[in-house]
Amino acid sequence: MTARRPRLFLTLALAGALVLTGCGGNGADSGADPGGTEPEQVSSAGQELVVLTDDKRLQTVDNVVPVVNTKAVSPALTQALDKVTAALTTEDLISMNRQVDLERKTAQSVARAFAQDRQLTTGVTGGSGSVVVAAAGFTENQILGNLFAEALDAAGFDASVKPVTNREVYEPALERGEVQVAAEYVGTLTEFLNKKANGPDAPAKASGDLQATLAALRPLAQARGLTVLTPSQAADQNAFAVTKTFAEAHELTTLSDLAGYQGELVLGGPPECPTRPFCQPGLEDTYGITFTSFLSLDAGGPLTKTALQQGRVQVGLVFSSDGSLTPRT
Repeated sequence: MTARRPRLFLTLALAGALVLTGCGGNGADSGADPGGTEPEQVSSAGQELVVLTDDKRLQTVDNVVPVVNTKAVSPALTQALDKVTAALTTEDLISMNRQVDLERKTAQSVARAFAQDRQLTTGVTGGSGSVVVAAAGFTENQILGNLFAEALDAAGFDASVKPVTNREVYEPALERGEVQVAAEYVGTLTEFLNKKANGPDAPAKASGDLQATLAALRPLAQARGLTVLTPSQAADQNAFAVTKTFAEAHELTTLSDLAGYQGELVLGGPPECPTRPFCQPGLEDTYGITFTSFLSLDAGGPLTKTALQQGRVQVGLVFSSDGSLTPRT
């Protein structure tokens, strides 16, 4: 995988949040976005990876959401950004990430094509002046930053995209007004601002409940001069995948479906998975899933995906918008 935001991973039952530098939500506590291996193209029929729906909301929400310096908020800006988030789905993120990571298209060209296809540049008006959109150093956020800029330009703003490394850089810049807009992730930003305001051992405020997490996030953001707009249904969060063949053979669409599975069931993921409440213990306690064993691999990276495709594990931790996943139809 490409470098992604240090994500909020597996921890909210404890006071501190453990952050893994894998994908998606990039957590509050990590200071860098490390590089990684890009998603592999799966060639064997039936070995495509599909995510099982987290129907009991074990994982922390990480829906895409625009965050704006409050002084820059206007009806025209809100209208343009809301149009983007209303159009986005997780399947769209998978598709666009795949186009950049696997098909070698640019984030700007992929964003422009999506904006045109979904008519995100029509019906938005009233903007004026310059708007700088931060784009963090991983594929998905660069796509989102360019999507926001496309809509803002169409609304009449002079929008530009500013590459930045990570949240530790762009969030303070948002507060200072050096950039006006950023594409964020609800749960991860909540914990970033929570720890920033209340210390590294502050009890977690993010959860699997989107509305409750938003209710915690908005005052934290407001206190720093930031406004959180309407989140998208599109999310980049921890998820558990199986191969398409395995899902179809055992009629699996949700994690609850796994509770009745009879047979060998090996879980693959990062080394800390057996002790983290949102990984193996959560799957066992929340869903009643019984695993035969655990195989220590990585956090949603090539080791886990290869092990799934080779049948060495049946269930693996991935990230829900990874470009190597196959969207469910």
